[in-house]
Amino acid sequence: MHPLLTQLGLSNHPRICAPGTPNSVTSDNPATGEAIAAVRLESRADYEQAITRAMAAQASWRQLPAPKRGEIVRRMGNAFRDCKEPLGALVALEMGKLKAEGLGEVQESIDIADFAVGLARQLYGLTMHSERPGHRMYEQWHPLGTIGVITAFNFPNAVWAWNAMLAAVCGDAVIWKPSLITPLVAVATSEVCWKVLREQEIWRPEGIDPADLFPLIIGTDAEVAEPMVADRRLPLISATGSCRMGRRVGEVVAKRLGRCLLELGGNNAIIVMNDADLELVIRGVLFGAVGTAGQRCTSTRRLLVEDGIVDALCARLAKAYASVPIGDPSIAGTLMGPLVNPHAIAQMRHACVEAEREGCVLLSGGIAGIERFAGKPGNFVEPTLYRVPKGARPKICMEETFAPILYVYSVANIDEAIDLQNAVDQGLSSAIFTLNMRNAERFLSTEGSDCGIANVNIGTSGAEIGGAFGGEKDTGGGRESGSDSWKQYMRRQTCTINWSRELPLAQGIVF
Repeated sequence: MHPLLTQLGLSNHPRICAPGTPNSVTSDNPATGEAIAAVRLESRADYEQAITRAMAAQASWRQLPAPKRGEIVRRMGNAFRDCKEPLGALVALEMGKLKAEGLGEVQESIDIADFAVGLARQLYGLTMHSERPGHRMYEQWHPLGTIGVITAFNFPNAVWAWNAMLAAVCGDAVIWKPSLITPLVAVATSEVCWKVLREQEIWRPEGIDPADLFPLIIGTDAEVAEPMVADRRLPLISATGSCRMGRRVGEVVAKRLGRCLLELGGNNAIIVMNDADLELVIRGVLFGAVGTAGQRCTSTRRLLVEDGIVDALCARLAKAYASVPIGDPSIAGTLMGPLVNPHAIAQMRHACVEAEREGCVLLSGGIAGIERFAGKPGNFVEPTLYRVPKGARPKICMEETFAPILYVYSVANIDEAIDLQNAVDQGLSSAIFTLNMRNAERFLSTEGSDCGIANVNIGTSGAEIGGAFGGEKDTGGGRESGSDSWKQYMRRQTCTINWSRELPLAQGIVF
């Protein structure tokens, strides 16, 4: 048993087993290729039992006043604080991101719990004036029910928390289907919350295990994901993953007239104007494109640079790329860890082949940067930098490759840059580096960025939980965290009270 699993109290966990155990999925360390542990797979029958238990728990949970629900969520946030170090290290171990990023991910779960606690006293409705004398109108919000959450490998802890903490204060139960690439983090995360639910004294539902508020179901798409998406008992499906996956989820849920919260791909661009602070640009681009080995939906994939500085910026970036420390993400000083698995390397190789076939000029990394690590332990590659021929729009650059590949374009002005930025199918995150107020405001205007996130003088990655997270177009249109995203986990009800002795009809209708 890995020491982190022992530290998190999972030594004898019934879901965790030895690699090679029948009907299980093995979790490998992307930095070494070695097996960490395996997790038992669950079946359609297990899913049915889980959702039945969740619905029973939710029927009781929704009757608990929202501030009381918030108090229990507060305790969950504190529980994450207590185990931040080992849980963050497990995120880094299983997913392959830097330990600092793993700790940062758990901090996001803590932050969203704190955010949800305050929200528990702010589930406000509106009061409206009625056109009919002696009538009062208002809106109120009720829990939606039991919701389904499907998460991706790259944020195996935080994305679930974004949904679950808000849904919980709104009165919902949450059934979770995590990625089979990172199941250990899902087990550890769930155990943190289950312990709080079982030990708190505020909510003691009769005949119900309080942990059934947050059931975890680890299984294949056929056994778990497909039944979940099609299940009419789940009014909302929140799904994070590829655009292809999102189209499938959206289609199935739409057929049953359910709700979707989709967080899908991004082909994010940074615009760099001639007047930009290049020191900020270098730092912002490196984290955006190289951080997490390019495996964030907000990773920077295109750099749109005004003609006057493109040559100088390419030279500085190529030098910076060549000096990026690559290796075990648990070791201090490493800035880029591995890709998550060999399939991700194959996808990166394909993108490099296509980029060079379409005329892109290699500045750093590329196929040689992949071959450098061939035959060695782990899924390592070099970060790759390509310069796109002037005026060209290579097809591969318009696609999202979940790897550290950055394509540099030269543009004549901000209008060309915005046009090029918005030319891709996705619309998640975007940024501009400029010291010119007019450029910044043009970028943020209705004629500027078409993305859900638009930044000035910071990169495309690193969203805070205080702002709604999500994007437009093929990114799915969902919004998690921040702002009024809580409304997605509740149903709105318009109420009219007649306290008069008459029965007037709206619009002056006489019947």
